[in-house]
Amino acid sequence: MSTTPNDPEDELAGTEQPFVAHLIELRDRLIKSIIAVAVVGVALAIYPGPSVLYDLLAAPLVAHLPKGATLIATSVISPFVVPLKILLMASFLLALPVVLYQVWAFVAPGLYSHERKLVLPLVVSSTVLFFVGVAFCYYFVFGRVFTFIQRFAPKSITAAPDIEAYLSFVLTMFLAFGAAFEVPVIVVVLARMGIVPVDKLKQFRGYFVVVAFIVAAIITPPDVVSQLALAIPMVLLYEAGIWAAQLFLKHTKAPDEEGETARQ
Repeated sequence: MSTTPNDPEDELAGTEQPFVAHLIELRDRLIKSIIAVAVVGVALAIYPGPSVLYDLLAAPLVAHLPKGATLIATSVISPFVVPLKILLMASFLLALPVVLYQVWAFVAPGLYSHERKLVLPLVVSSTVLFFVGVAFCYYFVFGRVFTFIQRFAPKSITAAPDIEAYLSFVLTMFLAFGAAFEVPVIVVVLARMGIVPVDKLKQFRGYFVVVAFIVAAIITPPDVVSQLALAIPMVLLYEAGIWAAQLFLKHTKAPDEEGETARQ
């Protein structure tokens, strides 16, 4: 049976194979990502081990507990489950560059050259900024927050935090600071996609300061130290994002945009 040029069957001819090929490639990329996380997890399980990873994570709090005080486990399986969760978290974070590379390798063939100039730097910078935010929280914020809390703790109270509660607190803080340090990436994307012009971003400075302190008050514990430690970097990173957006607008224009700019 012959088909006319407008026949739906003719229009769909040849589309099944590319779709299946994309699914196969996606599956392969996911498998490689899972293998990367698993390999890192096995390596961390062998050395230094889940218990050592938890001791490392708990070190900022333990250093500020009263002499002789330790963390406690209120659940029977907590001493096993909590270090295992930390092992999985550390494995994913350490394997994150490989995971993001697999994502990049999957989407890159479908992008134009000017889009690759935008996406690859954003993927790399967002990863680096997230790790910087987590490191800033661990090495700088935790020590000041725990010192501040211990100063206000009554002498009649012996601090003995639960390990699951501490893990929940650490994950919340890590995500909060990691996400907060993504402000420059968000600003660049908004400006490059034309959603918010750079001039409007500059005018929004004063409002963003208020937003930063509101977000810090909601996400962080109710103490001044952690709120300032989150709000002030957000404000500074917002300014860095405006500066970076101006650079990206110059170096990631599409060819037609560059032609229009030259004619103007």
